[in-house]
Amino acid sequence: MTTDDSAAPTVFDAIGGEYKVREVVDRFYDLMDLEHEFAGIRAMHPPVLDGSRDKLFWFLCGWLGGPDMFVERFGHPRLRARHLPFAIGSGERDQWLRCMAWAMQDCGIDEALRMRLMHSFFNTADWMRNKAG
Repeated sequence: MTTDDSAAPTVFDAIGGEYKVREVVDRFYDLMDLEHEFAGIRAMHPPVLDGSRDKLFWFLCGWLGGPDMFVERFGHPRLRARHLPFAIGSGERDQWLRCMAWAMQDCGIDEALRMRLMHSFFNTADWMRNKAG
């Protein structure tokens, strides 16, 4: 028996497609801008967040199994290499994760899906650390 994996729903589908990914990304950056607890990671970003919003949106769409908009524009994400100019330790990792968890909750992402995504986000964010502490 064979199966057609292309018919299997993706996490991108489960989260609600482009509209919901954009909503989460926008809430993530709104929280980063508004909440003092995210000041450390906010300082790593440019004063205007429009480009950062787009890049995370494009990246997450592809990472979640949707259109590969980031790859089409920039090639392979090379996440660690792109983030090496920024000092990322456990504190920055944890701020990013807390901000994303908050954004997903505010946007009504199903709890089971949030937990699944947070596990994956933790693994990636932890891999991005490039300084002690």
